[in-house]
Amino acid sequence: MLTLDKIYHASYVLKDVIRPTNLVRTTGITDSCEVYLKPENLQITGSFKVRGSGYKISQLSDEEKARGVIACSAGNHAQGVALAATKYGIKSLICLPDGAPISKVEATKHYGADLCMVPGVYDDAYNEALRLRDEKNYTFIHPFDDENVIAGQGTIGLEILNEMPDVDAVVAAIGGGGLLSGVACAIKNLNPSIKVYGVQAEGAPSMVESVKQGKPVRLEKVSTIADGIQVKEPGEHTFQYIQKYVDDIVTVSDDEIASAILALIESQKMVSEGAGAAPLAAVMFDKLPVKGKKVVCIVSGGNIDVTILNRVIKRGLLRSGRQQTLCIELQDKPGQLVAVSKIIADLGANVISVHHERAGEGSDVTAAYLRIVIETRNFDHVRQITEALTGAGFKLV
Repeated sequence: MLTLDKIYHASYVLKDVIRPTNLVRTTGITDSCEVYLKPENLQITGSFKVRGSGYKISQLSDEEKARGVIACSAGNHAQGVALAATKYGIKSLICLPDGAPISKVEATKHYGADLCMVPGVYDDAYNEALRLRDEKNYTFIHPFDDENVIAGQGTIGLEILNEMPDVDAVVAAIGGGGLLSGVACAIKNLNPSIKVYGVQAEGAPSMVESVKQGKPVRLEKVSTIADGIQVKEPGEHTFQYIQKYVDDIVTVSDDEIASAILALIESQKMVSEGAGAAPLAAVMFDKLPVKGKKVVCIVSGGNIDVTILNRVIKRGLLRSGRQQTLCIELQDKPGQLVAVSKIIADLGANVISVHHERAGEGSDVTAAYLRIVIETRNFDHVRQITEALTGAGFKLV
């Protein structure tokens, strides 16, 4: 059974393995509540996962260690297992979905593990890991549905309460549920009045559906930019602990996650992966009843692939009204482009790109189209510009 004593023991064992991640007060992200971040993206290996895998491996018997360990992961658990196994002199094999970010794959190799790339998503890697475990007699290190792993993740809850005993709410992302289970168990046993909330991606709501139906549910497919929480089915243990300890679970869209990643970069100079930004997205977009409260969002990881980061930033700019594409129908005569440019410049927007073409079949023979991409402050700024353009007689398409 998962107990508070086990979580405290994990905290003692891990004190020489993990690095401290002190709470960070946010500025300029939301005025609705007081938000603090638990920056596990700054943890060794770039995520909280080293806590659970480190504690689990420390508790293996000599016989289990001698057989070597195997794990499956979208990337972060892989790095935690690889690091912990190498630390204890144990051979490790990690099964990863073939779509895992390159940065996570390379980092896992760097920490000393052998890799097995599996076509599909996390759950496919999980099934292959179980097959290899049975075939080769490896010791399996589950990424979330193991009470020692959950206890390791629960040490985050102890640290939050040690640093901020008067916190009103703690928010964490859910993939398989190991992080939220451990944190909720620790917090609710020490102070039941503190609210604990979970956040899932809209494209992978396995725990939301499981709680609705009262049993673990397996989804047919999952799709989200938050690869760390792209899990089809939650764990048996984690489902039970979340049912017992967690106050509510909400979902956020990929666009909302992208906006939260962008906010962390701009306001906090902090890089987060999608799963790590999901709790902040829930707070930013008013998915939780935390107005006026003191809230801690756990930024669970920062291992985002730079190629994905580029796309996510662009998506975040669009979602937050920081970038807008306008298509304007013009009369094909001199001075039209100058007039449009003057309106945009007078309102303080910045032009990124311009594409001008004459109209095709079905349009006025004297018409032309101007497609213009602009940098703006927010959606209100976009509205001012579009109203000014239409007020000047231009037609927005």
